[in-house]
Amino acid sequence: MTGGTIKVLLAEDQSMVREALAALLGLEDDIEVVAQVARGDEVLAAARAHDIDVALLDIEMPGATGIEAAAQLHKELPQLKLVVLTTFGRPGYLRSAMEAGADAFLVKDAPAAQLAEAVRKVLAGERVIDPTLAAAALAGGANPLTDREREILRAAADGSTNAELAATLHLSQGTVRNYLSTAIQKLAVRNRAEAVRIAREKGWL
Repeated sequence: MTGGTIKVLLAEDQSMVREALAALLGLEDDIEVVAQVARGDEVLAAARAHDIDVALLDIEMPGATGIEAAAQLHKELPQLKLVVLTTFGRPGYLRSAMEAGADAFLVKDAPAAQLAEAVRKVLAGERVIDPTLAAAALAGGANPLTDREREILRAAADGSTNAELAATLHLSQGTVRNYLSTAIQKLAVRNRAEAVRIAREKGWL
């Protein structure tokens, strides 16, 4: 932070939303949006190039999700403050964002003044979580799926057969079948399509 100005990176794939957020934050005397990207896999390079203080990361982006980008930033540039923005109040997203190192988790349509205040608070060492999302996360419970079960469900989302999944993930078909069966049982659904849908709705994938 130079001269009291907080330098911000804004990562959001929808150009109109990104430009609107940048314009609103730019009205704040102490905040400057110095970099904008539309893909999750462009975040780290942009953060390094612009010596930013805070990264605002939308969850739904091509290349990498905001949560994946947050985890990468937290590992490579641990001094950065990370604010994850979401359109979807899915309980699992909050837990995943916090595990990835996020300092704040807010809904994207929050008032600009609230977002600006969150930027200031995280820079001061505070953690900021939308109270409605926090309540939903507590009510939703913990993610029952293991990392491998989540990986296989994500891969199965496009309708791949067990044989295709096995080849892609370098596992046997029997192993794939067992993981899928366990995930289906844990989520109390009838098939893999329902398992994928429920896990996505909860923010567990």
